[in-house]
Amino acid sequence: MTLSAIKPAEFGWFPYEGFTFCLGLSEGDSAWTSGHTSARHDEALGKMTVSGSMEEQARIAYAKCLAILEGAGFGPEDVTRVSENVTVAGLPAYEEAAGVRRELLGDRPTVRTVVVERLVRRAAWLEIELHAVKGGGRQLRVASEAREAGTWQASSITEGQDGVVYLPTVTPIDEHGDVVAPGDFGAQYRYVLEKAGVLLEQVGLTLGHAVTTYDYSTPDTRAVYRGTHKVRKELLGDNEGGVYPGAGGILMSQLHVPGALVAIDVTASRHPLEIVNPGWSRYDTLTYAPGVKAGRTLFMSGFAALDMETQQALHADDLGAQAETTYGAILHLLEYAGLGPADLLETTEYCVESAVGDYKAVAEVRERLLGPPWPASTGALCHSLLRPEFLLEVFPTALYPEEQR
Repeated sequence: MTLSAIKPAEFGWFPYEGFTFCLGLSEGDSAWTSGHTSARHDEALGKMTVSGSMEEQARIAYAKCLAILEGAGFGPEDVTRVSENVTVAGLPAYEEAAGVRRELLGDRPTVRTVVVERLVRRAAWLEIELHAVKGGGRQLRVASEAREAGTWQASSITEGQDGVVYLPTVTPIDEHGDVVAPGDFGAQYRYVLEKAGVLLEQVGLTLGHAVTTYDYSTPDTRAVYRGTHKVRKELLGDNEGGVYPGAGGILMSQLHVPGALVAIDVTASRHPLEIVNPGWSRYDTLTYAPGVKAGRTLFMSGFAALDMETQQALHADDLGAQAETTYGAILHLLEYAGLGPADLLETTEYCVESAVGDYKAVAEVRERLLGPPWPASTGALCHSLLRPEFLLEVFPTALYPEEQR
């Protein structure tokens, strides 16, 4: 089986053909939507517009995502994971969006909440992305009545397509709602990674099953971020092949609550892990892998405009050139893995807010390098990236065709 673009018979918010992303993808009993805000095309103005309260925006964004799933034969009961990108400006009203989600989906899906600097549509406060499996996958842990320490909100843990296990976003907040180790980034990083390990142990897994660890921290942690290497070396890679997960790091001006310096999203797999590296020596000493194959899924680290041998940042101040290098590296890894652009399942792009005026250049690169059915894609703006020269980082995921299992 191969990935197919979802094309609903009716989608009244905007004409969706002609973009370098699809509304969503499906394959067999699984589906993935791109990230969607409440943006819709205003024919009178001739452009996309966003308006309304957080609740109103959430209802439109969820209506769009659920209409996409319906176009492939999926319903709300099939949703396994929800990702909500909420902007710094929208964070105070976030509970309104959470209320809409609970009304529409209940407490079954795993919920990830990523605080982003802002979205491409400046007036948008929320972006929604859904994963679905017929029957809703396996709910491994039911959402508790009270928020558990380390989690941003009460959330279940689910197993979706191909043995993938989703954790909710883990934050450095204890059971009393207080930030742990105030001002100590290293201690907070250890806390969230250890807490992710506890959540995995509750469903019969360990951090050795982690296939990606995507973390979000604040700009003032950049100077001490290297200290995470020691923590990751201690806690990760404990599996038969000594395989570290893919990883990425994004900087936002603030996170879920004042004083939180880091939050982390961890994905795990029940399948054995196999490192996928086309020979990039820089990863020999790092605590993350360029690619990890688990079952039919290729999980990847975040990619930016980096020379893989010299580790020099490339094309300073040129977003288009950085996108070319970034997507070129992703395609090189896919080719090494026996895959191509049509196997690219998802891309999440983080563009530095100061470079958003040139963001169309990224679409031009995607137009040349990618192709139908186009990946399910999400884009958000961040404050900055771990290397100050970087303007773009992309988190990609690919799916091996059934015959290459």
